[in-house]
Amino acid sequence: MNLQNVEQARFNMIEQQIRPWNVSDDAVLELLSSVKREDFVPLAQKSLAFVDMAIALPGGQSMLPPRVQARLLQDAAVQPTDKVLEIGTGSGYMTALLANQAQRVISLEINPEIADMARANLQRAGIHNVEVRLADGSKGTPAEAPFDVIVLGGSVAEVPQSLLNLLKVGGRLIAIVGDEPIMHAQIVTRTSETNFNSVEQWDDNAPRLLNFPHPDTFKF
Repeated sequence: MNLQNVEQARFNMIEQQIRPWNVSDDAVLELLSSVKREDFVPLAQKSLAFVDMAIALPGGQSMLPPRVQARLLQDAAVQPTDKVLEIGTGSGYMTALLANQAQRVISLEINPEIADMARANLQRAGIHNVEVRLADGSKGTPAEAPFDVIVLGGSVAEVPQSLLNLLKVGGRLIAIVGDEPIMHAQIVTRTSETNFNSVEQWDDNAPRLLNFPHPDTFKF
C-alpha cells in the first residue's frame, strides 16, 4: 500500500465507519487522522489496519475495531490536565490516542508480549507521557489514584467497585459491560465520595478482559 492509498484508506475509515457511528468531536476526528493506526497493527495484519473489524493480537487478545475505539475516546472526553488509567494496553493505539489528549496515561497490560509490543509502538510514535506496566488490570493501581478518567480496553461482566473507587470526584470510567449477544458501553461518573452515576451509551461486543469477576459465580 503506497502512502497515497494509506491516506485514502484512513480517510475512508473516518468517513465511512467512524462518523456514521455518531463520532462528531472534531478533536477526536483530528487525532484519528494524525495518529497512524497502521503503525500499531502487527505486521502480518497491516492490510487490515483500516477495516471495520477486530485485529488479532498475541495471547488470544485483539485490537478493537476503529469505530469502537473512536467512540470510547469521544465518550472519555479527556482534558489536557487529566490523569488517565487504561486497562488493557493492547497494541498501544488507544493508549496513543488517550496520551495525545491527556497529561499522563498509565496503562496496565497483563500479557508480557503485548506490553513489550505496545511500548515499542508508542516509542516509535514518539509518545512519552505514557507508562505501560505489566500488571493485572482487574486490580487497578490504587497507589496512583485518584484518576480523572479510566478506560477499559475490553469488556467486563460488571465494573468492580474497587475500580470505581480509583476515580476522583467528577471523574469517569468508560467500559463495555455485559454478556453476549448484547453488551453496552457504560459511562460511570463519580458524583461524590459515595455516589456514582451510570449511563448506558451504545451497544457493541468486545473481548473479555482477564481476571475480572463474573457475577454469575456468586449465584447459588
